[in-house]
Amino acid sequence: MKGTEDVLLVIDVQNDFMPGGALAVPRGDEIVPVVNRLAGNFEHVVLTQDWHPRDHVSFAANHAGRQPFETAPLAYGEQVLWPVHCVQGTPGAAFHAGLEAVHARLVIRKGYQRHVDSYSAFVEADRRSTTGLAGYLRELGVKRVWCCGLATDYCVAWTALDARAAGFDVMVIDDACRAIDLDGSLERAWRQLIEAGVGRVRAETLLAPG
Repeated sequence: MKGTEDVLLVIDVQNDFMPGGALAVPRGDEIVPVVNRLAGNFEHVVLTQDWHPRDHVSFAANHAGRQPFETAPLAYGEQVLWPVHCVQGTPGAAFHAGLEAVHARLVIRKGYQRHVDSYSAFVEADRRSTTGLAGYLRELGVKRVWCCGLATDYCVAWTALDARAAGFDVMVIDDACRAIDLDGSLERAWRQLIEAGVGRVRAETLLAPG
């Protein structure tokens, strides 16, 4: 059992990212049993939840003539335009029914500001607005952050990079994640993660006896 210096960040295990969802991550449902086993091995678990207003700036539907997965220049930089997903209070924004993490201490909701997207659990896409998660973890004496969830190349990677920038040791649990892999985004994400000193591990490393 991982104790007080470790936290498992379970990132966006939500219905809209599952097969059949509005922004489905291929084979995203496969991680749920793995995440459940990992969560049972951590005393400290934090969940993140995409939580968008329906008029969110990242939705292609809110940009006349634009299609999902195109990019658009916004005030804070180039933004991928997504299908409408994880709208506040909708079934698509809910956690997967099979997720078992009742002992999670905190839910970080992100992307709730209309004018800025938020992939990371630490810092929003404008790179200025913080969620307060880094301070929360420091207050509790956390030293190591273990990341799993959806999607590897967006919310998981951005979260891991920001956790590293905040001074934590960071590991991404590769087989407890799945990727969108949009135009080579997965390869780029792993290159950035490795360059930043983020570790890459598999779930059995944490679940092995002893």
